[in-house]
Amino acid sequence: MSALRRKFGDDYQVVTTSSSGSGLQPQGPGQGPQQQLVPKKKRQRFVDKNGRCNVQHGNLGSETSRYLSDLFTTLVDLKWRWNLFIFILTYTVAWLFMASMWWVIAYTRGDLNKAHVGNYTPCVANVYNFPSAFLFFIETEATIGYGYRYITDKCPEGIILFLFQSILGSIVDAFLIGCMFIKMSQPKKRAETLMFSEHAVISMRDGKLTLMFRVGNLRNSHMVSAQIRCKLLKSRQTPEGEFLPLDQLELDVGFSTGADQLFLVSPLTICHVIDAKSPFYDLSQRSMQSEQFEIVVILEGIVETTEELLQVQRCIKDFTRSTLV
Repeated sequence: MSALRRKFGDDYQVVTTSSSGSGLQPQGPGQGPQQQLVPKKKRQRFVDKNGRCNVQHGNLGSETSRYLSDLFTTLVDLKWRWNLFIFILTYTVAWLFMASMWWVIAYTRGDLNKAHVGNYTPCVANVYNFPSAFLFFIETEATIGYGYRYITDKCPEGIILFLFQSILGSIVDAFLIGCMFIKMSQPKKRAETLMFSEHAVISMRDGKLTLMFRVGNLRNSHMVSAQIRCKLLKSRQTPEGEFLPLDQLELDVGFSTGADQLFLVSPLTICHVIDAKSPFYDLSQRSMQSEQFEIVVILEGIVETTEELLQVQRCIKDFTRSTLV
């Protein structure tokens, strides 16, 4: 069994089955139970190794209206493909709507039929059909102004529509372009260059039993005011009988000594001393590997290049077995 585990790792478990596939049938000479390797059923994490939180809300009531009430943040949180789709769709609908309004004015005034009359002054010069009305709107909205199509002073409804178009265009531009700018400037991708160790290590350091892991910054730009925190997520039951499915406990990684304030110019080792105040104090080596809990590391700091606050969370529940003491 130990040889199988060394070969395939801890993602598989060894089960014993009979060679005939049924425990009721007799076995011949030399046909003892056989061992098979079956993949373990992986437990769903609260926080994945990449920092993604596996939380789904349900039975909240009027959830859609709550998201729509904060429409700007909802658009920023959407994936890029949906952002681009909404961006293109909104501009297309707005352009077609405003071009239709200019065409309706020209149609109701009879400009489409009298545009070539020499002494007739239309609402918008040189607008003969819907494509020409669409081109006039685009030239006006984008402030291109070729000079061939222009609004005249004989059309008060056109002047009112022009003012409405200017206000609506400014609102749409501010909303959509601002949304795209904020989404592009988010420091989420900066977290990809902050590296965490794959496993936590428990060993002796300075004469004390210590849980340790490493964190490093791949970029030359610094993380200003970088600070690290650790949370222990574990279910527990209170003395009153209340069950807390995801109780959060703080792990001391140097609050009193200032060791939680990091200067990430090189990889650093973060230490949590397992003393009488530590939640791991009463756990043995076997229970540390079998207990259902997660250690979530939260690194916060200001990105030097953009001066934006960045928060990165990673899960390091797995322990290196060879270094457990």
